[in-house]
Amino acid sequence: MRALGVIWALGRTLALATLMLTLAAPGRAAETIRLAVQKTGTFSWELAAIRASGLDKEADLALEVTELASTEAGKIAMRAGSADIILSDWLWVSRERTLGAKLTFYPYSSALGAVMVPASSPIKTLADLKGRKLAVAGGAIDKSWLLLQARMKQDGIDLKSEATIAYGAPPLIAAKALDGEMEASLNFWNFCAQLEAKGFRRLAGIEEILPKLGAKGAVSAVGYVFDESWAASHKDAVARFIAMTRKAKQLLVTSDAAWDKIAPLTGTSDVTLLKTYRERYRDGIPRRSIAEEEQDARVLYRVLAETGGRDLVGPAAELDPGTFYHAVPGD
Repeated sequence: MRALGVIWALGRTLALATLMLTLAAPGRAAETIRLAVQKTGTFSWELAAIRASGLDKEADLALEVTELASTEAGKIAMRAGSADIILSDWLWVSRERTLGAKLTFYPYSSALGAVMVPASSPIKTLADLKGRKLAVAGGAIDKSWLLLQARMKQDGIDLKSEATIAYGAPPLIAAKALDGEMEASLNFWNFCAQLEAKGFRRLAGIEEILPKLGAKGAVSAVGYVFDESWAASHKDAVARFIAMTRKAKQLLVTSDAAWDKIAPLTGTSDVTLLKTYRERYRDGIPRRSIAEEEQDARVLYRVLAETGGRDLVGPAAELDPGTFYHAVPGD
C-alpha cells in the first residue's frame, strides 16, 4: 500500500510539474513578414481590413509595416533588403530579374487607369483624341500610356505626335482635369474614380483595350513582390500570407461594412466617391489562374517592349521566366 501511495504521489507530482511547464512555456511566436507599403496606396486598405477582422492572427503572421511616400521608395526598400514584400508590377520584376535580382510576382490587382473626359465633352471615341490636349499621369513610359499608344497605332493614329501631351504626377493631372485645362486625361484608377464621382465620363478603361492587343482577360498589373530565395525558405508563410489576402479581398467583396474601416484611409468622406472606390477596387480583384495571368502578361510585355523600348524593359525582349510565383496551392 505504501508503495502504491508513493507511486500515486510521484505521478501527481509529475503531472503538476508538466502542467506548470505547459503554462509557463511561451506560445509559438507568429512569423514576421516585413511589408513596405505606400501610405496612400490601396494596399493600406487591404491591411486595414486584415487587421480589423483578425485575419493576420488567424494566419499566425505578424505584419511589420513600414509606410513609405511612394512606390519607388518601396523598390529601394526591397533592393536594400529591409522589406520582405512590396507592391510593384511584373514589368519591373522582369527587368530586375534580367539584372540579377531574382524577384517574383503574385497578382494583387488588375485595376487599371482610364481615359477620362468631362460629361459634356464632344470626345466620344478614342479616335477623337487626335488633335486634342491629353494629360498623362506617370510619365512618357507609363504602361497604360504605352498600351494606349499601341492600340491607337492599330488604327493608324500616333497619339504621341498627333495630340498635345502633358505629363505630370497623378494628383496634378486630376487637378488639371477638374480645372478644365486639358480636354482629356489618362490617370491611375483611383484618381479616375475621383473624376468619375465628380461627373466625368470614362471614355475607355485600359482594360477594355487589352483584348485588341492580344490579352484574353483581365491582367493584374500590380502584385505582391518578394525575393524568390526568401519565398523558398518561407514557403509556408508565403502561402499563409496569400491565403490571408484572398480572404481579405473576399471580405471586401461581400461586406460593405468592412469598408467602414477603410473609409478614413481614402482621404474622403464623400459617399459617392467612397462607393466608386469600392466598386472599382472590387472590379480589380484577380480571378484568373496564375498560368492565364502569365500568358497574357507575356503578350503585353512584347507590346510594351516594342512601344517603350529599352528605356522601359531593358535588354530583354521577353518576360523573364520566373517572374510569376506559382508555388501556391490552387493556382
